[in-house]
Amino acid sequence: MASLIPKNRKKLVFLASGRGSNFEAVLNCIRKGKIRGIPAFLVTDNPQAQAIQLASQYKVQSKVLDFKSFPKKEDYHTELLRTLIEISPDLIVACGYMRILKPEIIRAFPNRIINIHPSLLPAFTGLNAQKQALEYGVKVAGCTAHFVDEGVDSGPIILQGTVKIEEKMTERELTLAILKEEHKILPLAVGLFCDDRLSIKDRKVSIL
Repeated sequence: MASLIPKNRKKLVFLASGRGSNFEAVLNCIRKGKIRGIPAFLVTDNPQAQAIQLASQYKVQSKVLDFKSFPKKEDYHTELLRTLIEISPDLIVACGYMRILKPEIIRAFPNRIINIHPSLLPAFTGLNAQKQALEYGVKVAGCTAHFVDEGVDSGPIILQGTVKIEEKMTERELTLAILKEEHKILPLAVGLFCDDRLSIKDRKVSIL
């Protein structure tokens, strides 16, 4: 899986489980020259993920590790780690990836995994963040691009985007509004990483 990557560009691997809209948002920015990265691979745990078709359209190699095909969960995570080590990316971008990465993977790629989460972290971690926000009654929701650590949605925050919650807003409406912000801040975060403009000290991220 080794490839020749220009020295001024970062080698990127994407993890996705579904439609891949954030994956496409980053690819569009790469295509327009806004991100100095090379999309080397898409790795997915779902053979039905729409992200696979997107990868084909953008001429990005894809690898399917069907989670349900592994006899044990541990086997899947072992194979994912082996695959990522073999590809050897500069950055892993988790965009709609619905599995928690095991500590072994995070330790193998420290501060080299970025995730996008549909809430203003540290509020509303885990699944159904938009529903959590509505039920809590917050007036402002949003999304967070952050580095992945060994906790759940607890890594150092890179960028955040905000969405005002309107009266009688539905969960779907909030989800779509947040998604628009995700499509803005995830490419920005990836671009900053590729330009070596992110610094972490005491879990606080500075933009250089």
